Amino acid sequence: MKGKDDESKMLEENLANVKKNIERACQKAGRDAGEVTLVAVSKMKPLADIETLVKTGQMEYGENYVQELCEKYEQISTPVRWHMIGHLQTNKVKYIIDKVVLIHSVDSLHLAKQIEKEAAKKDITAQILLQVNVADEDTKFGITPEETMTLAEEISHFPHVRIRGLMTSAPLVDDPEENRCYFKKLHKLFVDIRDKNIDNVTMDILSMGMTNDYEVAIEEGATMVRVGTGIFGQRDYKK
Repeated sequence: MKGKDDESKMLEENLANVKKNIERACQKAGRDAGEVTLVAVSKMKPLADIETLVKTGQMEYGENYVQELCEKYEQISTPVRWHMIGHLQTNKVKYIIDKVVLIHSVDSLHLAKQIEKEAAKKDITAQILLQVNVADEDTKFGITPEETMTLAEEISHFPHVRIRGLMTSAPLVDDPEENRCYFKKLHKLFVDIRDKNIDNVTMDILSMGMTNDYEVAIEEGATMVRVGTGIFGQRDYKK
């Protein structure tokens, strides 16, 4: 049985390794490592793990489930920056609207309208990303690349919502090189939308790349990566 100290040490080492990999990928791409934000995906992991990493200075955490995010938000001893990275139902928006710094998973005008409504109630501006299903996977949420520009223009008129960029979850593959084409495609779309200079659309965040492919994603322009297993270890989905 591993003791708490061993577990803490392992988490800290994993985080340090991921940061080193980010630096290496940036170096390879001729980028500054400061351009890439690491979101530690803490879903289904205990609050104690997050508390351990907070002590190292890691302050960005991603959650997939609204209830879990709300519970951790209430219980954590040091405030951190929470990201909603999972699919978000319209009836759950009100619970997280003032708790997260960024909603990564906006995939419809219907959801954006609900975010606008709840943000207006709190008199805040919600920061969002549009989720693009760039690989056209049936099992994943997200709009098509072709729909993205139109949706960005529609949401740009909402006074309490600001589009900060795009997000995708690439296919789960053994060879991360297989996802390079999808990252390239999303980066091009990101640049195309940014170049249109749409009012209220900032386009400064490109969230792509997870544990198995974040280095390739960085090489292709990701400014934010979401790493869970690479930091926290495997999840037990049977619990």
